[in-house]
Amino acid sequence: MVQHNRTEGDINLSEARRDWYAVMSDPETVSYLEEDAEHFLHQSLSTPCLDVLASCEGIYLTDIQGKSYMDFHGNNVHQLGYRNPYIIEKIKEQLDILPFSPRRYSNVPAIELAKKLGSLLPGNLKRVLFAPGGTSAISMALKLARIVTGKHKVVSLWDSFHGASLDAISAGGELDFRKDMGPLMPGVERIPPPMTYRGPFAAAGNGDLAYADYLEYVIEKEGDIGAFLIETIRNTDVQIPSQAYWKKVREICTKHNVLLILDEIPIAFGRTGKMFAFEHYDIEPDIVCLGKGLGGGVMPMAAIVARDTHNIAQSVSLGHFTHEKSPLGSVAALAMLDYMEQNRILEKVQEDAVFMAAELQKLQDKFPLIGDVRGVGLLWGIELVRDKDTKEKAVKEAEIVMYECLKNGLSFKVSQGNVLQLSPPLIISRGQLREALLILENALGKASVFV
Repeated sequence: MVQHNRTEGDINLSEARRDWYAVMSDPETVSYLEEDAEHFLHQSLSTPCLDVLASCEGIYLTDIQGKSYMDFHGNNVHQLGYRNPYIIEKIKEQLDILPFSPRRYSNVPAIELAKKLGSLLPGNLKRVLFAPGGTSAISMALKLARIVTGKHKVVSLWDSFHGASLDAISAGGELDFRKDMGPLMPGVERIPPPMTYRGPFAAAGNGDLAYADYLEYVIEKEGDIGAFLIETIRNTDVQIPSQAYWKKVREICTKHNVLLILDEIPIAFGRTGKMFAFEHYDIEPDIVCLGKGLGGGVMPMAAIVARDTHNIAQSVSLGHFTHEKSPLGSVAALAMLDYMEQNRILEKVQEDAVFMAAELQKLQDKFPLIGDVRGVGLLWGIELVRDKDTKEKAVKEAEIVMYECLKNGLSFKVSQGNVLQLSPPLIISRGQLREALLILENALGKASVFV
């Protein structure tokens, strides 16, 4: 099998995906999928679609035939579950008052949300701009960094994903998004992501500090670097840097006047057991990018929060989006934050993390197919390998596990071709977690016979 080189999602043009459609006996579902393929432009990672959804609630997606999936993917918007009643009610109330706010005007929900975000973040991270999506937040952060530093070059990571617009894919490291695009934004230097299980410096045996050293090497050799753009914890295949790595990276960025831009779009707001993932490392970014779960699983909503001292772009339009100060998005975000505080979601996730670590360790002990387990909070990656010594990726086996789980009502995505990425809603019950892990265990059993 050709080595799979995608990182953002699973292989949706494979033989296994064709087999998935072959067992679909419902003509209505097949008809709708054919219509979808007929009317939408096809694109990698999302066409063809997996199924046709009709409804959602809590941790579940339900298709038009009534089959339910426990959603351990959710595009990372579903932190508080689907159709959260508290959030939905607040949005309904706002619909009757002010559903849209044109530019040049402000509104109370947007102001309240900006104040709330500033109160949650440390230091002088107080200045906020909203956007309709995470890609736009990345764009605003890159523009602001140029203005603040006077330098246009950016360092990012290979295999990173920061959005799908031309500037975001220029700053990202995903081949699927960059191929056939021609010239992109100049001035981007990519370095390897900090990894300890595999990667160019893994064999050195000194953790991930070599990746931080390489960052400084590139900054010094290249010159004119204004920003380092990176996910605090990489969401797709769950790469968790060490305390030492982040301490050194912060020191390097400060020393060289490089803005540290943290992309927390998929993992902020409780996913890691903290409101923001960087809180695990006792560091402060210069700009933090937020999105996905910010809209409460309902509204498209994103933001950047920057230092008060970086409020120097009065003559430049950093965003200027039609839905820049969405009252509905702001109300959804405020409701999301209120719900988290009222229901002590962070404490719950921290307890769930202990349970998940113990249960996944049992699976790793049982199945040689599992080469590594990585996780924090309710973000977990299970890396499948054909051989624990060579660490050959078990791509075929990962697909077998994924589709077997889908058949039995558990949905998640595969990253890097062989990493099962599990990110359930933070409201999930312990019983639901046990049910999902049993489905996963049975699927791993079936895939293990191929190793």
